[in-house]
Amino acid sequence: MSTVARVTVPGDKSLSHRALMFAALGTGQSVLRGVLPSADVRSTAGVLRALGVDVPLHWSHGDELHITGVGRRGLREPTVDLDCGNSGTTTRLMAGVVAGHRMGSTFVGDASLSRRPMRRIARPLTQMGATFSFAADDGLPMTVLGADLHDITWVSPTASAQVKSAILLAALVSGVSARVQEPTRSRDHTERMLAALGAPIIVTGDTVLLDPVDQLSPLDFEVPGDPSSALFLIASAVLRGQPIDVCNVGVNVTRSGALAVLSRMGVTLTLVNEREVSGEPVADISVAPCAGLRGVTIGGDEIPALIDEIPMLACLAAYAEGETRITDAAELRVKESDRIATVVSNLRGIGAAADELPDGLVVGGRATSLRGAVTTHADHRIAMAFGVLGAMRGNAVTLDDPACVDVSFPGFWQALTELEQAR
Repeated sequence: MSTVARVTVPGDKSLSHRALMFAALGTGQSVLRGVLPSADVRSTAGVLRALGVDVPLHWSHGDELHITGVGRRGLREPTVDLDCGNSGTTTRLMAGVVAGHRMGSTFVGDASLSRRPMRRIARPLTQMGATFSFAADDGLPMTVLGADLHDITWVSPTASAQVKSAILLAALVSGVSARVQEPTRSRDHTERMLAALGAPIIVTGDTVLLDPVDQLSPLDFEVPGDPSSALFLIASAVLRGQPIDVCNVGVNVTRSGALAVLSRMGVTLTLVNEREVSGEPVADISVAPCAGLRGVTIGGDEIPALIDEIPMLACLAAYAEGETRITDAAELRVKESDRIATVVSNLRGIGAAADELPDGLVVGGRATSLRGAVTTHADHRIAMAFGVLGAMRGNAVTLDDPACVDVSFPGFWQALTELEQAR
């Protein structure tokens, strides 16, 4: 009988970004624990430093960060471009923050980030009173001229936590109200953190209303483990028939859609020791050995809660009985890579059956030995998903850029090795 592997994963990336931002905008000293020391989160820290916030230069996962906030409108005009690296979250959320300051800021990033769409945040923030200019048609470099913003009611055409958060942050720093309505509820970390800090925010179904905020309290926050990172280790254990417990993971319903899909695929999961930490639901995820996977259909309203996990779910589907069909996920085309095209081309390249759809993909199951080279396009989730396949005995899968996983999961390869050794 296999030994149950007990593992932890680094802090949630989405929450780490937001914790740093809210700590910077608070009045007084915030204490943060478990902040993810990844490349993306360090980009947010670097941008905040360029705006006058004293954020530590170096930290490890277990460190406690003490950040003295500058107040909701206390950032200073930067003397350098705001380098967001590969982080779309840094760019879009911080654009909302600086839009409410009377100053100019230019956002830049790496080649991948520079191609990602930014007008989706420029539209509502322009309606609030900020001015945006782009060096190209869309993407970076992007210059934001902040202003005294005014109230907004925004009906979002798509469910996007980054757009919603940019609007809420712009309203927060400007002391105005914002009402955001989405077609489907997107991840709600920003709303939860605002509520935990005492901000006057109301969530009703798919609509969020933030009333004017005078002052933001300091934050005392422990970042739970990242559910997206947890999925890669769960998937590796599932493929080998190994039981696993992943401890202290965020299980926010707007982020845990992949767990429901795994259950439909035949994986037995149990949430143990459920609790709430600083406004976020947290649990240990216990996964039993899986006798076999089955193909499923994924789409509709469940997509926003699992959009980042689709590459790994697609790779799991290659071993399922039957076909897996994923639709309504066109947003994958404008992530770090075109994840639809990248997943399909790489699955085909290593011997699995897969086809593109305009808004998703179809994966044929019952793969056997997979062999070949994977092109990651410097996309961390592609690298980890195919890295899981490469770690399986009998497979020979190589990656062109394994180091790109540091964007979200520093230490991933060591964690994968340790999981294999725990059998």
